Amino acid sequence: TTTGVHRLKEMSAKGTLLFRAINVNDSVTKNKFDNLYGCRESLVDGIKRATDVMIAGKVAVVAGYGDVGKGSAQALRALSAQVWVTEIDPINALQAAMEGYKVVTMEYAADKADIFVTTTGNRDVITFEHMKAMKDQAIVCNIGHFDNEIQVAKLEEHCQWEEIKPQVDHVIFPDGKRIILLAKGRLVNLGCGTGHPSFVMSSSFANQTIAQIELFTHSDYYENGKVYVLPKHLDEKVARLHLTKVGAMLTELTDEQAAYIGVPKQGPYKPDTYRY
Repeated sequence: TTTGVHRLKEMSAKGTLLFRAINVNDSVTKNKFDNLYGCRESLVDGIKRATDVMIAGKVAVVAGYGDVGKGSAQALRALSAQVWVTEIDPINALQAAMEGYKVVTMEYAADKADIFVTTTGNRDVITFEHMKAMKDQAIVCNIGHFDNEIQVAKLEEHCQWEEIKPQVDHVIFPDGKRIILLAKGRLVNLGCGTGHPSFVMSSSFANQTIAQIELFTHSDYYENGKVYVLPKHLDEKVARLHLTKVGAMLTELTDEQAAYIGVPKQGPYKPDTYRY
């Protein structure tokens, strides 16, 4: 995961990583598929199973507009929610604006929105103060990483809890207002649903399997204590393996076309700097 890779890189920089590692998360066929298309399907599945809420007409806030946020925002908009996005990165914020989302702060959105989803991989994204300001029966959930994206510990300290059903809680504030917290702030698609569809996970798991084979068969290419990404020709191999299942037909370059753009006929087709 994105968070796991942060930890590996920290360990590598400190010299405490004792083995060679391949960062599968940054394979294109992982983060542009599992993170984006997986969350696009499993987020609303988890919210619907938990609450049966009508999403059309609601204001939904997606905190973060990385790949997870992009998929989440698409899914909520597809069900006709009015989607707002919060972001700290100006590039992601501009992307969201250019896709037609309203880019706001959590402070602005807290007392106005109906559904809140954190997708950031950071802590304290929705604070106790934000939740104090929310409407009665606002739905709050996380699909980013740990439960500290939402200040759940402060809710436990200051509020009463009433379980509606497993993984769905009313959190009752001292003034009697209630919010609906899903999966106790942990990953809503896993806590309240069954996670991503198996097809998109096949893409992620193929990366993991191929990475293990690569480390085993070419261990001399990789140094202990360093974190690598899967070579691009293997990233492309994962995509090729999945094309048949979706009935896709891949066009093949002619020798002349391959020479013209300066790539091998069988790939890899893009430089490492290319952003898909």
